[in-house]
Amino acid sequence: MTTSEDMVRAALRAASASGADVPIGAVVYAPDGTVLAEACNAREALGDPTAHAEVLALREAATRHGDGWRLDGCTLAVTLEPCTMCAGALVLARVSRLVFGAWEPKTGAVGSLWDVVRDRRLNHRPEVQGGVLEQECADLLERFFRTQR
Repeated sequence: MTTSEDMVRAALRAASASGADVPIGAVVYAPDGTVLAEACNAREALGDPTAHAEVLALREAATRHGDGWRLDGCTLAVTLEPCTMCAGALVLARVSRLVFGAWEPKTGAVGSLWDVVRDRRLNHRPEVQGGVLEQECADLLERFFRTQR
């Protein structure tokens, strides 16, 4: 069985391919625990403001999953609390579970600044587990931004 920690470790590995982009990784798991897709941030690489790791992984997973764009039963693991765009995307994709590492107090939309995924007005609310391997995920970002200064 794949644990939440295993899932976030896989997202950390995906983040390592970010190059010049902020090192954030995301992995989508099928209901049976197999990996459907993984991605890292690619905004700089693609010149695309929507090329967040979560969006890229959700797009790929939707092409591989048997139910089209609906990712019912799937888990999204990501190294950083999703922003509003990514939180909205995972809700619209009907992801069943979100597991993430570090909290993002400035832009987080899964409890820090906003709570898109638990908004009762929406027709889908995934299960959420935050703070998984939080320090490892935060350290990765801290090292990246230290080199940018």
